[in-house]
Amino acid sequence: MKTNQLIGAFIIGATLISCGGDQQGKSTEELLESNNLEELKQKRDELSNQEHNLIVEIEKLSAAIAKLDTNKRMPLISVFPIVQQEFKHYVEVQGSIDTKQNVILFPEYSGVLKKLSVKEGQRVSAGQLLASIEDGGLAQQVNLAEIQLDLSKTTFERQKRLWEQKIGSEMQFLQAKATYEGQQKSVAQLKSQLAKTQITAPFSGIVDEIMIEEGNVVGPGQMGVMRIINMKQMFVEAYVPETYIAAVNKGKSVKIEIPVLNSTIDGTVSQASNYIKPDNRSFKIEAVLANEDGMIKPNMTAKVQINDYTSEKAILVPQNIISENADGETFLYVAEPAGKGKATAKRTIVKLGKSQGKMVEVLEGLKPGFTVIQEGARTVLDGQKVQIIKNS
Repeated sequence: MKTNQLIGAFIIGATLISCGGDQQGKSTEELLESNNLEELKQKRDELSNQEHNLIVEIEKLSAAIAKLDTNKRMPLISVFPIVQQEFKHYVEVQGSIDTKQNVILFPEYSGVLKKLSVKEGQRVSAGQLLASIEDGGLAQQVNLAEIQLDLSKTTFERQKRLWEQKIGSEMQFLQAKATYEGQQKSVAQLKSQLAKTQITAPFSGIVDEIMIEEGNVVGPGQMGVMRIINMKQMFVEAYVPETYIAAVNKGKSVKIEIPVLNSTIDGTVSQASNYIKPDNRSFKIEAVLANEDGMIKPNMTAKVQINDYTSEKAILVPQNIISENADGETFLYVAEPAGKGKATAKRTIVKLGKSQGKMVEVLEGLKPGFTVIQEGARTVLDGQKVQIIKNS
């Protein structure tokens, strides 16, 4: 009540002083009509002095009111308790998906492509016949060589028995043996050549593309016949800056996001290179991808998040409550309970670690059990009384 009377008396007195001044001299309207520069400046200076005096007096009154008014409005804040939790930091790089079993099959024998035994998109097994090339009579040569092999074998076995019975000469035995062994090598060589007329699957997979039609002449070093891909065992390849070489190694967990499929796959680093590329100062890592449904294709792009740092008992806070003072120190506000839903804001200097998303790890300055101001953290002052409206 006394405070209100004091303010009212002050305002009435200031008004009377202002009116009295105008009565003793010319009014503002009269001065404006006179166009007298000196009188206008003098009037402006008088009003400026009055304005300054009024501001000073109002600030005094405001300070007195703040001390006397127990019902003044306090800043409204929300708080959350500090707890320890697991924190994983990830470094994100771009990656490319591929498979190590992606080959173009080339012919090893010159001739006409006689038959394609598969179609595009067909799934094949390792060793399955895919295509045949005209052998140019090579199969007949193998048959004749096998007949001669049988004859040389019979002759050798007969000479061997005679030699063991001390019948015949050693030279006859050695000649039969040499002929038999030579014929064996000849048959093996012819069969090896004949095998090259057949193209078989080197691994299980899918015939992705057939590049030449039946009836065309093929040969070593010419056009490939078909592409075969195994998409069961895919991998992602990425290059990581050399600054992470100590933290990123084989066995580290990764998250692989494939944007075009709108999917994320968990995996581990299967290989980490020891070679630093001089052009971009990075090293290569690979991670295996399961592809049971076959939706992942070679050369797809991916975002690879590699876990380079883990803390089992980390203290995390939102990044938007962190401020920085003129000395470059980072700080936030802790709410010290004052009873009945009220608290005192205390500025607390903190040391920050790694950040992930909207959260940042606090290494020093906070302990479990502290209560930190969240909403209102940017507007409160150190030592200010606050009203808690929400606990997160």
